Amino acid sequence: MAQVSINSDYSEWGLSTDAGERARLLQSPCVDTAPKNEWEASPGGPDRGTTSTLGAVFIVVNACLGAGLLNFPAAFSTAGGMAAGITLQMGMLVFIISGLVILAYCSQASNERTYQEVVWAVCGKLTGVLCEVAIAVYTFGTCIAFLIIIGDQQDKIIAVMAKEPEGASGPWYTDRKFTISLTAFLFILPLSIPREIGFQKYASFLSVVGTWYVTAIVIIKYIWPDKEMTPGDILTSPASWMAVFNAMPTICFGFQCHVSSVPVFNSMQRPEVKTWGGVVTAAMVIALAVYMGTGICGFLTFGAAVDPDVLLSYPSEDMAVAVARAFIILSVLTSYPILHFCGRAVVEGLWLRYQGVPVEEDVGRERRRRVLQTLVWFLLTLLLALFIPDIGKVISVIGGLAACFIFVFPGLCLIQAKLSEMEEVKPASWWVLVSYGVLLVTLGAFIFGQTTTNAIFMDLLS
Repeated sequence: MAQVSINSDYSEWGLSTDAGERARLLQSPCVDTAPKNEWEASPGGPDRGTTSTLGAVFIVVNACLGAGLLNFPAAFSTAGGMAAGITLQMGMLVFIISGLVILAYCSQASNERTYQEVVWAVCGKLTGVLCEVAIAVYTFGTCIAFLIIIGDQQDKIIAVMAKEPEGASGPWYTDRKFTISLTAFLFILPLSIPREIGFQKYASFLSVVGTWYVTAIVIIKYIWPDKEMTPGDILTSPASWMAVFNAMPTICFGFQCHVSSVPVFNSMQRPEVKTWGGVVTAAMVIALAVYMGTGICGFLTFGAAVDPDVLLSYPSEDMAVAVARAFIILSVLTSYPILHFCGRAVVEGLWLRYQGVPVEEDVGRERRRRVLQTLVWFLLTLLLALFIPDIGKVISVIGGLAACFIFVFPGLCLIQAKLSEMEEVKPASWWVLVSYGVLLVTLGAFIFGQTTTNAIFMDLLS
């Protein structure tokens, strides 16, 4: 593919290119990419990375699957039943896959290796800053969701260990706020402070095992349900067309792996857009099977009465489900520091770019700045998690931001990339691609706007 230089003149921004490029910007924790430099071979050249095609499929699946799995049965209920939920996921999958392919195309065109660097290079300064802010807010919100998940699962486990009925007030040390705070200070904070994250492979393993185990339990419990589990109404059609769109943020949150997809693409042995299309298609089909299995069986088991976190709908004393809760807690405990690392890296990049200070001249302050950023991030997410116990609200908000990463920014990149092509005679596909980019931006903006409006409206009502 021909190289296209898109908004690549960093000097026009009046900012330090060193600070922008060498700050600890977001990378996928599971990949190892070679450093970028001016003598680097072309993006299509051989031996550019070390990840095989099969390995890339696994990494993308791992980046996609996660705690969002717990919310898919509720998404089916919100959408109005099994038929609406399946149709919605299948339709959105087309846009999700195309967004991943667009990002790979723009990564080659701009010769950038992270999501936000691609947006900076292709769309310019303003959109680049908005992208970085969105990543910081998204990772911040996801960290809040992780702490809420920990509290939800601990409540059920403690109820079994204390042998007390659900809802009964126990000793002070079983209080939800205390258990979340204790777990966060003992495990999450120490793992979040280091400059490097060296345990990603273990976190990835726990996440994969936990996800598949939860899916298996939900399916088994549907086939062989417990006697005390009585489903609510099984919806067969949505109450309104808007109800279907209300399920979109949850689906976006579940399938959002776009931010880490660019480093994965550049880590491949042969980073070609065609090969990448096969990788992301295979990965999304695998993720779809997992989400479908959990969503359908969880919804049919509990119907409209399903909890936003499906594991909370099961009895506390069920040992198989208790093991699933333990898996989820372990996965979240190790995933929080990775998400925090990503958000902190973006904040650090924005700060250094704003200051225009090269990294080499600022090494002495890095440790102090990192500790301060980590403490502020940790304490704010903990406080919000303690006073926002409903994970459904958090998922709705960050799901709206996920729609920006899936639709809006890839759509803007596609539009700008095609507009920057200098051919005198444009092929017919040029107009199709630009129109498709406009469609992506419009759809993403609609989901984000609807989610934000609903969140504000619910807060006003409450």
